[in-house]
Amino acid sequence: MKVLGIETSCDETAASVVEDGHIILSNVVNSQIDIHAVYGGVVPEVAARSHIEVINPVINKALADANLTWDDIDTIAVTYAPGLVGSLLIGTLAARTIALLKNKPLYPIHHIEAHVYANFLTEMGNRDSEMGNGGGLLPTTYHLPTTQPAFPMLALIVSGGHSQLVLFHNHGDYELLGQTVDDAVGEAFDKVAKIIGLPYPGGPSIAKAAETGNPDIFKLPQAKLSGKYDFSFSGLKTAVLRAVQHEVGVTIDYPSSGLAELLSDRQRQDFAASFQKTAVKTLVDTTRRVFLDYQPKSVVIAGGVAANQELRKELSLKIPVKIEYAPMNLCTDNAAMVASLGYYYAQNKKPSDPLDIEVMPSLSMTETIWS
Repeated sequence: MKVLGIETSCDETAASVVEDGHIILSNVVNSQIDIHAVYGGVVPEVAARSHIEVINPVINKALADANLTWDDIDTIAVTYAPGLVGSLLIGTLAARTIALLKNKPLYPIHHIEAHVYANFLTEMGNRDSEMGNGGGLLPTTYHLPTTQPAFPMLALIVSGGHSQLVLFHNHGDYELLGQTVDDAVGEAFDKVAKIIGLPYPGGPSIAKAAETGNPDIFKLPQAKLSGKYDFSFSGLKTAVLRAVQHEVGVTIDYPSSGLAELLSDRQRQDFAASFQKTAVKTLVDTTRRVFLDYQPKSVVIAGGVAANQELRKELSLKIPVKIEYAPMNLCTDNAAMVASLGYYYAQNKKPSDPLDIEVMPSLSMTETIWS
């Protein structure tokens, strides 16, 4: 079964064709990072307008890269929740229109659940064609996992908007065990990067700066919570702010926007390394706690922060099962993960009426469990 996936939940316009839930035939991502970097974050209205400009070319390129026509597509999967309402509307409107015009089954997909399914992509098809990624070309191969995860599967989902630990008993059968009580870890990376003067997005820029920093210079706290499997990153972010203010010799009422210019490159690198060490330790310690209590057969990480190499290294050291990580360019937003999950939806659920699909910008993943 060949599934066309469409993803426009935030600032990437993406389309992909995946066969049988695990074979990538094409994967096209048009990123808006350069546009939003000027503002230090995503501007919703700008994101929506950018999606309008490229949605049709991106979908057409996904078909062309896969060497397929519309007759070859068996079903369509599209992200409808959660995300920016304007961005979600563009992708779902495109998918609904195509489903009606081409008479294709349509499945609305939850974006966060889809991130987990980047780990189910294990094979490249169409090896003779090059696969597009915005203005450039992706190589014809990814470093994909060799096998799909086994159930029960523990998923650590970490991104700009989410930090969750979810136990999957099977496709569509899962339970939320823990989550952030305040900031998501990706959001904390972005905010700390802004404080110390590193560019948006914060995850990659902090990881790069941390490579030459000393993670033991600044002692930062881990939150102590009543929820055994929950996270908190708001206090860590504030601790970085206070530590920076102390380091440069200003009072706590000094505006955070003016701190970066007072830091040296050495200090900036040390703060990045110290923050990353504490954030990663928080994630790994909590994941290990869940693993020891539930003994799942496999562990995966998903979401943009799953591309962090320090997180991957520490998780592999602390979890006593082999973890096969999805390639970094499938951890960030893409449509291959949407198409993969769409395949499993098609095996177990009836398609939705295109006329009935509405976007759900803040829908919890727990509300999409298959009944």
